[in-house]
Amino acid sequence: MITVTKAYLPNKEKYQNYIDHIYESGWLTNNGTLVQELEKRLASHLGVKNLICIANGSLALQLAYKALELKGEVITTPFSFVATSSTLVWEGLKPVFADIDASSFNINPNKIEPLITPNTSAIVPTHVFGNPCEVERIQKIAKKHNLKVIYDAAHAFGVKYKDQSVLNFGDISVMSFHATKLFHTIEGGAIITNDDETAKKIRLSINFGITGPTTVESLGINAKMNEMEAAMGLCVLDEIDSIHSRRKIIWQDYQQYLPDVTFQHWNPHSKNNYAYVPILFESENEVLEIETKLKDNGIIPRRYFYPSLDTLDYLQKGQVCEISRNIASRILCLPIYHSLEKDELNKVIEILKE
Repeated sequence: MITVTKAYLPNKEKYQNYIDHIYESGWLTNNGTLVQELEKRLASHLGVKNLICIANGSLALQLAYKALELKGEVITTPFSFVATSSTLVWEGLKPVFADIDASSFNINPNKIEPLITPNTSAIVPTHVFGNPCEVERIQKIAKKHNLKVIYDAAHAFGVKYKDQSVLNFGDISVMSFHATKLFHTIEGGAIITNDDETAKKIRLSINFGITGPTTVESLGINAKMNEMEAAMGLCVLDEIDSIHSRRKIIWQDYQQYLPDVTFQHWNPHSKNNYAYVPILFESENEVLEIETKLKDNGIIPRRYFYPSLDTLDYLQKGQVCEISRNIASRILCLPIYHSLEKDELNKVIEILKE
């Protein structure tokens, strides 16, 4: 079976060495030494100031909303994984959808400002498939209206914008380290912020607000990453250059041998991290036909991201984002992962060419 992605499994002996360390120390969770090491190494690798490892990306989003004390309405994108918006609703916030750009698939800054009301507290864009948003334009809008900006950067591991990490933009950037991601910790995620006070607040929040054996300073929740997950992250990080190089070759083969296919337009101030291979077809009927043909041959692509989130009743009734709905109906993500063999890749390409 050729799936859209497969979790990267690092060197087993190296992972076992970390597990042996955990057994010897008996320290399984609660800010263990491996979590501490992973945070330091990731911050250095990504070029960011404060990086806090979290149990998963959805919790990271919720903690970000809490830390910045968001209220009322939040302008976000309808073209993203559902967690971007469902976490807003979960926290009692109202997502207001701004339509996307048809070529980048990111939120269109021109659509944001008309949606701002006295009840708007923030903008939550997604770097879709790792492609950087128009961060400077979004920041200008946010500054003008005194809004917070939280980026869903779940797909943007290692992505730079104008020679610095795209994670440095906005008040907070949130990452997912789920097993399907370019970099993973089995489950997990991270919060990145340049503000030391916000980082301190989040660190307190992820462990119930506990500051000592008999002191609880503030409201909190359990959102800690454990040592087993951190061990996996350290192993994967050791091999991230190999992972990236292999994915680049696969992505370039798709681009070379499918010249008539419409690919996502990447931000000219950035480089692709090859986390996904989204392509557009002429119609939804064509997508469904090709998807069936691929599945008949043991190939499982995914319709990321379908449906457009403005069609989900529990998120926001009454809004229609026509471009997002159109793109969602015509998009298909092709298989890309480190262990995808050349003959498997060629099989996918040949079926698509047919």
